[in-house]
Amino acid sequence: MTTYRLLVAAALALALGALWVLVAHRSGPSPRAVIADPVRTPGVLNPAVTPATIRATICRHGWTTTVRPPVEYTNALKREQMRAYGETGPLSAYQEDHLISLELGGDPTDPRNLWPEPYPRAAAVDQIENRLNDEVCSGSLSLRDAQVEESTIKHTQG
Repeated sequence: MTTYRLLVAAALALALGALWVLVAHRSGPSPRAVIADPVRTPGVLNPAVTPATIRATICRHGWTTTVRPPVEYTNALKREQMRAYGETGPLSAYQEDHLISLELGGDPTDPRNLWPEPYPRAAAVDQIENRLNDEVCSGSLSLRDAQVEESTIKHTQG
């Protein structure tokens, strides 16, 4: 199976897993959370990040800054996606969050991997992303399992 097909299969598995969790385990959102819509925001993986490359990518200090999209891009997308999600208010009250975070190998710029998440929930989720990255880099959690866990959280709790 080609790498492309593996990535597509993994992305589909993440989306389906998140949808199953959303339907089967309806847990309420956190205060001021925006639940990531599995259709609009299914999550997309960065093909450069695989279990074989994590030491050179997500486990290398500072790597995410090399792939993080510019604020001009994310702010324009945030405006568009806030309308699509029915969110109002100042842009500064939201973080354009990656469903699969850069720390766990999410695609930096694909709109299907980004959605507007309000503060303070966005800051709380950043802590979860950092914990999952630590677990992957220490070898106590697989990259795929971390991505599924993150997707599940964001599709069910925001």
